[in-house]
Amino acid sequence: MKVILLERVGRTGHIGDEVTVKDGYARNYLLPQGKALRASEANRHKFARDRADIEKRNQERREAAAGIASGLNGKSVVIIRQAGETGQLYGSVSSRDVADALAADGFTVARSQVDLANPIKTVGVHTVALHLHAEVAVTVSVNVARSEDEAARQSKGEDLTAINYGDEANEAFLAGQAEATADLDTSEE
Repeated sequence: MKVILLERVGRTGHIGDEVTVKDGYARNYLLPQGKALRASEANRHKFARDRADIEKRNQERREAAAGIASGLNGKSVVIIRQAGETGQLYGSVSSRDVADALAADGFTVARSQVDLANPIKTVGVHTVALHLHAEVAVTVSVNVARSEDEAARQSKGEDLTAINYGDEANEAFLAGQAEATADLDTSEE
């Protein structure tokens, strides 16, 4: 199906491009979302007449997205979840959770703008891309932790997925090793 794009759509094209797309993509996404018009003579004239308004509206959306992106670039949000000792979450963190965490910090981001290929299933600091507009993308850090204390330690660079038994356990182990070697040395004499 041939359509006239009313805004930039991914790799499909830019405003005013007349492109051929699959029928389902046009009927189910482009046309209902108002991103395209069917390519007919009447719609070509309508687009030519309204082109200035369409480009102005797109420019306003891009500027609004750029304003949000300037505050979001490099931002870090903390999400607290339950997890096992190895760092495996008892659930997952989805795009909805990231959008809700950003909304709690005062940023308006729709979950469709959060680009997560797969849900986050481990504790740690993860980089997540946000596509606020077809021409504006930004990344944020999502710190998934079991507690606020753990989140602070992770943000400093500590890896909490590694098993760490603490200093007391290490000292007890080393003391036991020293006794064992001392016993071996005295039994040989």
